[in-house]
Amino acid sequence: MESLPRIALPERFNVASELLEGAREADRGARTAFVCGDRSHSLAEVAELADRAGSAFAELGLELEQRIVLLCLDSIEFVASFLGAIGIGAVPVPLNTLWRPRDLVYALNDSRAKVLVVHRALWEPLAPLRDELPFLRHVLVVGEPADGTRAFEELLAGRGASPAPDPDPARARARAPLAPAPTRRDDPAFWLYSSGSTGAPKAAVHLQQDMIFCAELYARGVLGLRPDDVVLSAAKLFFAYGLGNSLTFPLRLGATSVLYPERATPEAMFELLAAHRATIFFGVPTLYAAMLQVPGAETRYDLSALRLCVSAGEALPSELYHRFRERFGVEILDGIGSTEALHIFISNRAGEVRPGASGRLVPGYEARILDDDGARVPPGEIGNLWIKGQSTAPGYFGQRAKSQSTMVGEWLNTGDKYAQDSEGFFHYAGRSDDMLKVGGIWVSPVEVENTLIQHDAVLEAAVVGQADGDELVKPKAFVVLKPGRFSSTALGEELQAFVKGRLAPYKYPRWVEFVAELPKTATGKIQRFKLRG
Repeated sequence: MESLPRIALPERFNVASELLEGAREADRGARTAFVCGDRSHSLAEVAELADRAGSAFAELGLELEQRIVLLCLDSIEFVASFLGAIGIGAVPVPLNTLWRPRDLVYALNDSRAKVLVVHRALWEPLAPLRDELPFLRHVLVVGEPADGTRAFEELLAGRGASPAPDPDPARARARAPLAPAPTRRDDPAFWLYSSGSTGAPKAAVHLQQDMIFCAELYARGVLGLRPDDVVLSAAKLFFAYGLGNSLTFPLRLGATSVLYPERATPEAMFELLAAHRATIFFGVPTLYAAMLQVPGAETRYDLSALRLCVSAGEALPSELYHRFRERFGVEILDGIGSTEALHIFISNRAGEVRPGASGRLVPGYEARILDDDGARVPPGEIGNLWIKGQSTAPGYFGQRAKSQSTMVGEWLNTGDKYAQDSEGFFHYAGRSDDMLKVGGIWVSPVEVENTLIQHDAVLEAAVVGQADGDELVKPKAFVVLKPGRFSSTALGEELQAFVKGRLAPYKYPRWVEFVAELPKTATGKIQRFKLRG
């Protein structure tokens, strides 16, 4: 099986320092690292911002291995906070900006974060729950501060000799850098939360070394990312996928990253691709399907600089691949990764795409396809996909049993069902559990079911995945009503709105089917597989 030699990193290693290496060199420091709105930020400016953030966090009392939560839109503030925290040996924990306040309270308390960096609009719904956050000491608001909070910008302005980060690369390079914490390559660097099968998020602990392996093995080895590339990612920085696309890869390989804090609509993506002459675009199948619905997009927007598109998060249907390539003349490289592995470990390659397949192993990773007893399955047969690679998390924080069942020695049990053909291509065949990927984001059917039964008309509910017209999976709810309640289109719409009002909007059932009863085992467990047919 093809693999690369293990990448050697020194024992003493800080990934923030590594990613910002060269910031004080004249040529590299002056290069544009990030573009957000009408502002461009050189690598030297980013390094200074990260130093300021790290110094500010340290003065607030944040120490080695203590957590700091980032509830931020994609912005230079996210980048500075993430790198600044790692630089002083603290552990940044990005959270999903689509989560409801109760989800955020869970993660803030689970992580025991002392500091929260948050955009003002995202703090407002969380503020009334401040008394439920016993570990939180400091709230730093990006934007106008609220009562009991501090302005993130003002805190940074107090660091160093000038009141603001210096946009002049030469002056920024001249400032003495903050000495990185004496971390080791196997020390925790950051956490990423992933949804569990019961809806409770679990934090994958990633190490100082992990980002470098993803950048070298996938971004350099598969994509051929280079300094003249301009990358745009629809997936946000709080996702493992987006963090690699928009931060790790461009910083490691010298490219420019376009950050977009708003919702990634098809029109917005087309406008950004054209305006910045982006060369690599990272999306998800649902977005590519929506982009195909934009009338005249192939003539309205100049995509002549675009050389590659990437898809992950859920399987890309072959029909979507063919339609997109025919219309825009660009290949989409489908692949599979995970929060636990940090980024993509199986991928198609430019010029070697197998539509409908996830691709072949990224060199540097190994795979096994096993049956439920742990034996290898014959080629072409479906089994459970296990992955081995240097970017995989060693475990989940505070969840020993789940860690032991998922991270087994050097191997990661992905929870995905796959088959591998004779040419080495991997073909997705569903999940080992009942989890759904909707728009590239995990959805727990149990969580949606538990929300539906809170409605006074619902007796029981079961949620499964169903393909829409573009062969993309969306939640479908089967609902048993209480005696005296009757099904109707209006009630179905009411239930959809009920879920939307209590969970992140992407989790609501796109279809509601009323049934007399649900299929169950003798012990009363819902047999969702019988509803998928």
